[in-house]
Amino acid sequence: MKTYELIAPCHFGLEAVLKREILDLGYEISRVEDGKVTFIGDAEAICRANVFLRTAERVLLKVGEFRAVTFDELFEKTKALPWEEYIPVDGKFWVKKANSIKSKLFSPSDIQSIMKKAMVDRMKHAYGVGVIPETGASYPIRVAFYKDVITVALDTTGESLHKRGYRKLTSKAPISETLAAALIMLTPWNKDRILVDPFCGSGTFPIEAAMIAANMAPGMNRSFLSEDWKNLIPRKCWYEAMDEAQELVDDSVSVDIQGYDVDGDIIKSARANAESAGVAHLIHFQQRPVSQLSHPKKYGFLITNPPYGERIEDKKNLPELYSQIGERFASLDSWSAFIITSYEDVERYMGRKADRNRKIYNGMMKTYFYQFLGPKPPKRKPEHEEK
Repeated sequence: MKTYELIAPCHFGLEAVLKREILDLGYEISRVEDGKVTFIGDAEAICRANVFLRTAERVLLKVGEFRAVTFDELFEKTKALPWEEYIPVDGKFWVKKANSIKSKLFSPSDIQSIMKKAMVDRMKHAYGVGVIPETGASYPIRVAFYKDVITVALDTTGESLHKRGYRKLTSKAPISETLAAALIMLTPWNKDRILVDPFCGSGTFPIEAAMIAANMAPGMNRSFLSEDWKNLIPRKCWYEAMDEAQELVDDSVSVDIQGYDVDGDIIKSARANAESAGVAHLIHFQQRPVSQLSHPKKYGFLITNPPYGERIEDKKNLPELYSQIGERFASLDSWSAFIITSYEDVERYMGRKADRNRKIYNGMMKTYFYQFLGPKPPKRKPEHEEK
C-alpha cells in the first residue's frame, strides 16, 4: 500500500500529547512543529488516525511543499504537483482554507483562486479533457504559508475531529473535545482514580475521561469526508478501523467520574450529551455549586475549566470564585488539581504555587494549565499478598 506524509494539526502547546498518540497507533513521526505533527502512513493510517486520535483537529494528506514569493511562482509550482494521483477526473476540488504567516503572499482569496486555476490546468492536461466536471466526491485542499514556504494538503477529515458527534447541547463557553482530551492526557489521571469537574458545563471533561476509561475511540460515532475517496482509500480500510474501535470498547469499566454545575439546565444538557456519547452510566452529574465541593476519598483529581470572566462585569466575581475553589481544594485530602483558565491570579487564591504551568492557546486566547500535584497514592500490594 502506498505511503503518504500525513499532517495532524493540534492546539499550540499540545504537540507532545498528539505525538505520543500517533506513536501508540504504531506510526513513524517525521516532524513536530508548532501546532502540528507530521507522520508517515498508508490509506489504513488515514482511517485509523481519524477514528482513534483524541487530540488532533484533523488529518491532512500532504500533496507537496514549495517556496513561492510571487503569484506566477505559486501558479507554476501548484500546477507541477501530481494532482491526478490524488483527485479523480470527476473529483470536486477547491482551496478550502489558506493561511499565511510571515510570507510575501498573504491574500487568502488570491491564493485560493490562483491555485484552483493551476489545478484545473493540470487536471485537464493529465486527463485529456476540455472541462473538469466536478460532479464526484469532494477533495478540499488546505494550504499554509510560513516564511514563504507553502505546505499543500488534502483534508481527509471534513468536519473537525473535535466534533465527536455527541455534543448536541453546549454551555456558554465550552471547551473543545480535543482540548479536553489532551488536558486529561497531560495529567497522571487514570481510570482507577476519582475525577471531579466542579464546573462541568456541557460535560466535556467528564465525557472525554469516561471515553478514555472505556477505551472508546473518539471517531467511532461519526463519518469522515474521505470515506468517499474510493480512488485512494479502499472501503475495507474504513470497515477495519471501525471494527477495531468496536472491539476495544470496555464500557463495563468501573470508574468514579463526577461533573457538577450550579445550573440545573446545564446539568440536564451534560447528561444528554453523555447519553449520546454512550457513557452516561459511567458519570455522576449533579447540580451543585463549587462552595459545596467535597469528597470522602483521598487521591482524587480536580480537572476543570472555571469561568475566566471574559465579560468585564464577570471579572469582579473572580476573586470570590477562585477563593472558593482554593478553599474546597485545601479541604480535599491528598488531591491534585488541574485548572485551565486565562485568569492570572489563580495561584494567589489557591494558596500555593502551581507545580507546573503550561501555556496553551485555546483558539486565539492565551490560557494557562495550572497543575497542583497532590501526593501519589501508596502502591497497592499484589492481590496474592493481600490474602
